[in-house]
Amino acid sequence: MSKKKRIAKAIEIAVRLGGIDGAHHKAWVIDQMVRALTGCPDVTGEALGPNNVPYSYLAQGESKEYQKLVKNACKGEDGPETYSWDTGIAP
Repeated sequence: MSKKKRIAKAIEIAVRLGGIDGAHHKAWVIDQMVRALTGCPDVTGEALGPNNVPYSYLAQGESKEYQKLVKNACKGEDGPETYSWDTGIAP
């Protein structure tokens, strides 16, 4: 995906979902924006809905660039896990 498309995807996520209340939801939005900016691939997930009816959904996976960014963000003066990376909760 081109840099321009990555930026457009991140902005679309911010505009569409950034106003949802709750710190855990905002953490999810930030994580999704970072995933878009680091070129994470779309992946299909599976879950159970009401009455245990299975369904599929589209989500962002992890790219090597995303994994490296998170690893570096967690590094600090006390080692590789000085800080945490919060993926949040989808709204």
